[in-house]
Order: sequence, then structure tokens, then C-alpha cells
Amino acid sequence: MSRYVGPSNRKSRRLGFSTLENGKDLKRPFAPGMHGQKRSKKLSNYGVQLQEKQKVRFMYGLSEKQFRSVFEDAGKMKGVHGENLLKLLESRLDNLVFRIGFATTRKGARQLVNHGHVTVNGKKVDIPSYRCKVGDVISLKDKDLTIVKTSLEALHNRVEFISYDEAKMSATFVRLPERSELNADINESLIVEFYNR
Repeated sequence: MSRYVGPSNRKSRRLGFSTLENGKDLKRPFAPGMHGQKRSKKLSNYGVQLQEKQKVRFMYGLSEKQFRSVFEDAGKMKGVHGENLLKLLESRLDNLVFRIGFATTRKGARQLVNHGHVTVNGKKVDIPSYRCKVGDVISLKDKDLTIVKTSLEALHNRVEFISYDEAKMSATFVRLPERSELNADINESLIVEFYNR
């Protein structure tokens, strides 16, 4: 199955988790559909693990094949497998563009990258899944995009593993994120259990 391009509110309500990380996609606290309020079925262990994996997959906007590939790469790194998975997902170019504040959503960030508006270390990169390294400088080719200006104005706080230079409109990927800086509602150990079952 390819990447989901339907309404994000629907997936967020199904999972009971804000995939946009702003809470705006959870206007109703029950699952979508005619019987959304009536469903209160207890999930099995497999169901809980699958739901956790889907939460992260939809949050970062990956296909199943891409997500599995990142999971396998995380297993080859030193450290905790689940935390390494989240660190690799956070170091994707589309996610960093979103974290910097050039776009209000990851989908918007992916579109900016796809259309060739983003440069990494002065070179144009139009692959959203490009894995940035620590020390990479991310900036825009065209500094006066109105959509970027409005999203920068709407940004309230920026993550600490990115340093932003307002004068140059560029950001540096300073370090890999700590687990405490990432979404606390994610239980990455369930994802590891899902793939290792």
C-alpha cells in the first residue's frame, strides 16, 4: 500500500492521537464513521502494537516499505532500537523543514522539498526522505516565499536540536534529538515488539 493522502483528521481520530502534533485534528474525541461513538472494543496485544506503529507511520507520512527500511537501519545502530528509530525519522529532511518552521505540517514540508525550494549545505535537495547529518545547514533557495513567511510567524517554539539564523533564514542540524525532546505519547518499544514478533 502506498502513502496515505486522505484526510489526516480521519486517521488521527481513528488512532486517538494527533498525527499533526497540534491537536487541531482531534476535534471529536471518538473514531470516525457512523458507529464511531459506539465502538469500545478492547484491543489485543497485536492490535495495540499495530496501532502504535501506525501512529508513528502516519505522523511522519511514510509508506510501510519506507518505515520498515528505517526500522532496519535503526537496528544496525548502537543504542536502544526504538529511540534510534525516532532519531532517524527526526533526521529526515522533510521533518527538519517542518521542525525549523518553514512549513506548518509535514505534508507542506514534503511539498517544499519536492518542488526544489530547499537546499542542504548550499546544494538543492528535492528528496524528502534525504537523511541529514549533524552539522548540515538547511536553507531556502527563494527567501521570500509567502507560505514560508506565514508559517514562520505562526511558529511558537523551535526544538533545541536545531539552531536557526533569522538573518540568513537558515538552520543548522546541531545534534540528534534526545528522547525527552520527542513526542511523549509514543511508546517505541511496542513498535520494536511488533516487528520482532
